[in-house]
Amino acid sequence: MAEGRIARFLLSLALLTSLGAAPAFGAAPRASQGKRHPKTAPAGRVARPATVATPDIAQAHYDVPKPAKFEDVEGRGLIVEVWLNTIGPFRFAIDTGAGATLISKHAAEQGQLQVTENPVDLRGLSSASSVEAHEAIRPKIAVGDPTNLLPAQGDTIVVGNLPDGVDGILDPTQSYWPLGFVLDMPAHELRGFDPVTTPVTASDGPAGGTVVKWIDEDESRRPWVELPDGRRALIDSGSRFGFAITEATARQLNLRSDEILKQGTVHDLGGGEVFARRIPPVTVRLGSMTLHDFPTDMLSGVVADAPILLGRDALRPFQLTFDPRAKLIKIAPKQ
Repeated sequence: MAEGRIARFLLSLALLTSLGAAPAFGAAPRASQGKRHPKTAPAGRVARPATVATPDIAQAHYDVPKPAKFEDVEGRGLIVEVWLNTIGPFRFAIDTGAGATLISKHAAEQGQLQVTENPVDLRGLSSASSVEAHEAIRPKIAVGDPTNLLPAQGDTIVVGNLPDGVDGILDPTQSYWPLGFVLDMPAHELRGFDPVTTPVTASDGPAGGTVVKWIDEDESRRPWVELPDGRRALIDSGSRFGFAITEATARQLNLRSDEILKQGTVHDLGGGEVFARRIPPVTVRLGSMTLHDFPTDMLSGVVADAPILLGRDALRPFQLTFDPRAKLIKIAPKQ
């Protein structure tokens, strides 16, 4: 990755809205003690070489990882066990909207990661930016067990701190690429697949579900989908919200905002605060699928161009299959 883009890197605006010091709509949960990690030498901070050999992704072969189970932890997200350079397990939150794999400084030291001097600008929904972050030289990342390696061809960033009980953020659009992956919310399972041999096609629409285009807006490979009115929404498993919109968007859509079902403040990674209000549910159409009584959140204290989000409260009933080669996403309800 070029140093210029690292310096301007903008993390998913949705990241950590559910992982901040005070999770949405409730008190912060008690910190998880997790598992103890073996003691290792601190991570070495190195200057990134001028030229880095990049594998020919189109020609390279990657074994499909075995399925890995995750927990849906209140206030922390979809937590999966991760090993860094065979050291672990660490507790990572699965976030399809992150645009990078984030690793806490503590986990990076335990996993003996090499960290460059290249700074990374991380921002949250509030646009606050007060986090020390640097690019890391790509580690070996495994999920479920230390031998279950991922291709991990995306960006890896070490951050100064993350909330208690979370050692890192795993973005499968980065860590599984160029393989596809399935985020099976009802089964609490993350699975990989080879999009060359078992691709998603536009005709694969499941009963009661749909296949939609995966809109890749930038180099981050984050999964955007188009709504019927042309607006785009980010599929963001790292967000606690349902269908999350700004106050301005709520007014444009003529949504009822006078009735507040619940509300709360969340803290994003940059240290800023976002105020969230759960308003009456709406009907949302994705491709050929119409979703009634969709949980809806109205956000304030966010940047003016904050994206529409489809967070965990919206995604829980579905199995989502992401094909990075065909640029398609299959959304299937629990059978």
